[in-house]
Amino acid sequence: MEIGVINNLCNKGHCFDHVSKFGLNVCQLASWDMTLARLDVADTARESASSADVRICAVWAGVPGPGKWNFTEGPVTLGLVPEEYRRKRVDSLKKWADFAQRVGAPAIITHCGFIPENMTDFAYNGVVDAIKEVAEYCGERSLEFWFETGQETPVVLLRTIERVGTGNLGINLDPANLLMYGKGNPIDSLSVFGKYVRNIHAKDGLCPTDGENLGKEVPVGEGMVCYPEFMAGLKEIGFDGELIIEREIKGAEQIRDIQETIECLNGWL
Repeated sequence: MEIGVINNLCNKGHCFDHVSKFGLNVCQLASWDMTLARLDVADTARESASSADVRICAVWAGVPGPGKWNFTEGPVTLGLVPEEYRRKRVDSLKKWADFAQRVGAPAIITHCGFIPENMTDFAYNGVVDAIKEVAEYCGERSLEFWFETGQETPVVLLRTIERVGTGNLGINLDPANLLMYGKGNPIDSLSVFGKYVRNIHAKDGLCPTDGENLGKEVPVGEGMVCYPEFMAGLKEIGFDGELIIEREIKGAEQIRDIQETIECLNGWL
């Protein structure tokens, strides 16, 4: 396993100082800005990453339109579930796939949204079809399509991967999200979909304390993920991918927490 960090795509691709300053050599390149999903920006990013000796292990692909990270508006705004935004988001993910191919990354990642738990829900097949369209587009470019965990239970994610069935699907397992959304236990989830796990978001969090808002994100080691046991579980299933640190705050506190997370992960490894 190799430790890396989320790195925001900016400065038209000249953006890898954030990775190098932590002494790391791998990142997920992330962006919600569709104006940057261009081949010329990808070329610059590829050259900049090479100069910084940074490997881009995946492109985290944001999509246009509203997004509310809660239980009330989230189901009707996030990912490929809301039919109102689905076509535009499928097309946007295809642009990010072209970007990922050009930048030399093996996969794109996104949140697919609150995928219906009831497979007989009239909306379920439409979500599966949309994911399949993106996954097939990725496959044509020798890319994989990875789900970031969060809004769906582990068994729903497993079922959806099986239903889509394109053979190039994987999981970016964010153990904190499973807890913060109240969708599952990250250690137990490895028994459900472990064979599909490709990347980890090294993040920590707490379970929800009310029915409308997500649980709180906290520094790694201070939440409910139970990292020593989680890491042991990853080793047990043979996971050898990247541990990508994600700390969704800004400024000096984020830098401090990332540095402390690197120390913690190295100790657990």
